[in-house]
Amino acid sequence: MAPAFEYSPAIERLNAALVPHAIEGKAAAAAAYMKTEQPFIGVPVPMVRRIARELARDTSGTADLLELATEIWEGATHREHWYAVQEICASAPCRGKLEFLPLYERMIITGAWWDIVDGLSRHFGLLLRAHPEPMSALLREWSTDSFMWKRRMSMIAQLHLGPATDTELLDEVLRANLEDPEFFIRKAMGWALRQYAKTDPDWVRGWIAEQHAVMSQLALREALKHLGPLPQPPSQG
Repeated sequence: MAPAFEYSPAIERLNAALVPHAIEGKAAAAAAYMKTEQPFIGVPVPMVRRIARELARDTSGTADLLELATEIWEGATHREHWYAVQEICASAPCRGKLEFLPLYERMIITGAWWDIVDGLSRHFGLLLRAHPEPMSALLREWSTDSFMWKRRMSMIAQLHLGPATDTELLDEVLRANLEDPEFFIRKAMGWALRQYAKTDPDWVRGWIAEQHAVMSQLALREALKHLGPLPQPPSQG
């Protein structure tokens, strides 16, 4: 995989570790599955994560990790480079650090696809827990943003928070997108509800009971996947 230009030092290091693990035929198959024009090297995602974690361990301090992640993101030529950035940002010194937010926003805007956006949901959840006031305000703002992937993030940012979920925030961002026709928004709504139902199924049933008349069938089907059908109101007369 000879580069057509000079890579940054960080990507040179990353490529040196990634390329020996490329599997013949995997790059084309991954690009076809992901439906992206950005090429793949052909390295399995678990190996990408392992290599990225090793790079993060060899980098000291939050500021240096942010610099490393930013350099790789901006110079990326292959999808695995972006996946490596996601894993670097998951390392302990980066978790819940507000200084990473501009990079995360850039990743959403330039990544603009479900594998990148969804891969950031845990990072946003940690930010929300560490900085509830500014992050809840941001997610409320994003819930009505013209950029669809920001709206999706507003709904999936709490996927991993379980009992720590801010249900007032969840209610607001979901209701803001009830009539959105986008597939990825409807899917995210159902996903967020289905995930929180593992923690509080009664809250989710109540929310759906109030909103099901305006929910899309996709969102409703996803939300009820493990809850079963809503109870029918008693017949009159």
